Amino acid sequence: MKTLPAVDVVIVGGGWTGLLMAKELGCNSALSIVVLERGGSPKAEEYVAGMDELDFAIRGHLMQDLSKETVTLRHTSNDRAVPMRQYGSFLPGTGVGGAGEHWGGQCNRFTPDCFEILTRTIDRYGAKRLPEGHSIQDWGVTYDEMEPYYTKAELMLGVSGKAGNIRGKKIEGGDPFEGWRSGEYPTPPLKLNAYPQMFQSAAKALGYHPFPVAACTTSEAYTNPDHISRTGCMYCGFCVFYGCMIGAKSQPTNTLLPVIKNYKNVSIRARAAVRRIIHQTKKRGRRARGVVYIDVRTGEEVFQPAELVFLASFTINNNRLLFLSKIGEPYDVATGKGNLGRNLTHQVLFEAVRLFFDKPLNSFMGSGGSGVRMNDLNGDVLDHTDLPFLRGGGLMCQSMGNTPISSFGNVPDSRKRWGSEWKKDAVYYYDRTGTIHFEGEHLAYKTNYMDLDPTYTDRFGDPLLRLTLDWQENERRMVTFMTEKALEIARAMGAKQVTAFPSLGHYDGTRLQSTHIQGGAITGASPERSVVNSYLQHWQVPNLFVLGGSSFPQPGILPTLTMLAQTYRTADVVLGKYLKSPGSLV
Repeated sequence: MKTLPAVDVVIVGGGWTGLLMAKELGCNSALSIVVLERGGSPKAEEYVAGMDELDFAIRGHLMQDLSKETVTLRHTSNDRAVPMRQYGSFLPGTGVGGAGEHWGGQCNRFTPDCFEILTRTIDRYGAKRLPEGHSIQDWGVTYDEMEPYYTKAELMLGVSGKAGNIRGKKIEGGDPFEGWRSGEYPTPPLKLNAYPQMFQSAAKALGYHPFPVAACTTSEAYTNPDHISRTGCMYCGFCVFYGCMIGAKSQPTNTLLPVIKNYKNVSIRARAAVRRIIHQTKKRGRRARGVVYIDVRTGEEVFQPAELVFLASFTINNNRLLFLSKIGEPYDVATGKGNLGRNLTHQVLFEAVRLFFDKPLNSFMGSGGSGVRMNDLNGDVLDHTDLPFLRGGGLMCQSMGNTPISSFGNVPDSRKRWGSEWKKDAVYYYDRTGTIHFEGEHLAYKTNYMDLDPTYTDRFGDPLLRLTLDWQENERRMVTFMTEKALEIARAMGAKQVTAFPSLGHYDGTRLQSTHIQGGAITGASPERSVVNSYLQHWQVPNLFVLGGSSFPQPGILPTLTMLAQTYRTADVVLGKYLKSPGSLV
C-alpha cells in the first residue's frame, strides 16, 4: 500500500457538503486540504452539449453505477434483503458535485418544530400519541441557532423565493407558517406557467395559503458573497437529472468549485474510492489517522494520513464507511443498543392526484424548482388532535418541464392503455396532464435501520449496506388524508378527469421517492442516543466529523439547505474553536 505525505484535512466526498467545507476551510485558513471523490470530474461543456433525455434521465448518466456498488433492501428483519439493481426510490449521484449536479433545486428550510419534534409533540399531544415503536428524538440544536446559517446558505446559492416571515413580521405572498428569517430571499420567485397558477388560485379559494417554491435556480442574474455570478433561468425544462447548461441552477461545480480553485491549499482527487477510515487509540483518546482509498484508474491502494477527517458523502455511503471502519457501536434492533445505523428515514413523496384537462398547459416549459406549494397541512401547523396520524407535509404543483420520453404515455383511467387508441390519447394528453404531489415527513422507527449485508459485496469485496425499511400506519393514514385534500383542490382546478393515488402499501424500492435518505449517524445531545454531537463531531473520535443527511435523527421536508446550514455551522466552530484547542466541542 502506498502512503502519501500527511495533510491537515481529508474530506471524503466532493458533493455539496464536502466542497462547501473545503471552501470554508480553504478560504479561511492555511490548512492543507484534500477532497477525495470516487467519481470523475464533469465538465460544464458536457451539460451544454449533453441534454440527452435517454442518457441522463433514463440511464442515469450522473448517478452511481449500481453494477459496481448498490444497497440491499428488505422490509423487516425477518426478510432476506435483495440488491437494488435499477434506479428507483432514490438517485445517488457520483463524480465531483455529486447529487447536487442533477438535483431539481428545491430549497426550503425546515420549520422550527422539526428540530424539537419529540419535545413539542409531547407538550402538545402527550406521549401516548406517539406512534408505537417510534424512535423520534430532538436534534440537540434549535431553529434559532440554525437561522443565521440558513441565511448564509441561501445567499451562497442565490435562492429564489418569497419570504413569509421576516423577523416575526408576516409578509403577503410568502409562506405564513415558516420560521422567522433575517431577510428576503436573494432573488425573486421563479416564473410560473399556467398549470401551477391554476393550483394557486384553487388553493386560495379553498382557504389555503399557497406560495412560490423556494429554488436555488436564480430567477435573474445574481452575484453571491463569494463573487460567483450566475445568470437567470431560461425555463428549458432540463433540470432534474441534468446539469444546468447555462449555470442558472446552483450546483457544486458552478458555485463552490470556482472559489476552491483559487486556493492552492485545496486539492481535489477524482476517482479515489475511499474504503476505510484508519483510526487508533492513544493516551489522549481515540483518533482518526486518515483514510485508505483505491485509485480507480490504477487499482492501487493508497493511505492518505490526515489530522482531521470529514465524511461528506451520500447518507448511505457515510454510514457504510463507518460500519466498514468499525467506528461506533452498530445498532441492534433486538436489544435497542447501539446507535450507528438507526433512525433510517426517507421521505413520503407521492403523486397524490393526476389531473387531465381539455386544453394545453404548455408544461414543456419550466425548471426543477418552479412551482407552488402550501404548508397548511405541515407539521405543527396542522392540528392533529382529532386526526389518526402525526406530522404532515406540503401539497405542491410544479412546472418542471415535461420532457418527451419521461412524460409520455399518461392517459385517464377510462381510456385504453395499449394499441392505436392509446397512442392517439397519449399524444393528445401529453400537454394536458398535470399532477399534485405531496412531500411529507417520514417518522423514525426502531425497525427502520441500516447495517452491513451478510451476503452481497461490492466490486472490491466489501459488504454492501443493507436497508431495513418500511412504512408504518402513521404514514399510511397520512397519505389517505392528504390524497383527499389533493382531490378537493383538483376538483376546484376544473380538471376534466382525476386519478387518485391508490394507497401507500409497503415501501417500494422501484418508485422514485426523492433522493432524500437520512439517518444512521444521527446528531443529538448525548452519546447515549446519537453518533455525532450538534456540531456533527463524532462522540468517540473527536477529529472525525460526519456531514450531510446521515446526521438527521428526524427529517423535515427537502434536506439540502439544512445540510448546507449545518456545514456552515460546523466550519465556524472548527475554525473558531477546534483548531485552537483540538478535542471535544461539547
